[in-house]
Amino acid sequence: MIDWDRVLELREEVGADDFDEVAELFLEEADEVIARLKSKDGRENLEDDLHFLKGSALNLGFRAMAILCQSGEKAASEGHGQTFNLAALFETYEQSRSVFEKKQAELAA
Repeated sequence: MIDWDRVLELREEVGADDFDEVAELFLEEADEVIARLKSKDGRENLEDDLHFLKGSALNLGFRAMAILCQSGEKAASEGHGQTFNLAALFETYEQSRSVFEKKQAELAA
């Protein structure tokens, strides 16, 4: 679900304080995109939104989420965005976020 090697690598690259800021920004931006995708017009910019989420998720180690986003982005680019299971993405994001936040709290302690 989470690529902890990537998380630790990024944390080491930017330092603990800056990592916390990066993580907070990612979660805020991801929350905004997820909320937009949940709205009645959520599929309007599906390909772009999934592309954004994929890149951000990869950067922060949200591997399972990035894989789903890549699949959805591909489907949307081929005109099959309506078939992409957004509910699976939402569930994966929530699970990943929960696991990530617990581990991040442990790292900060």
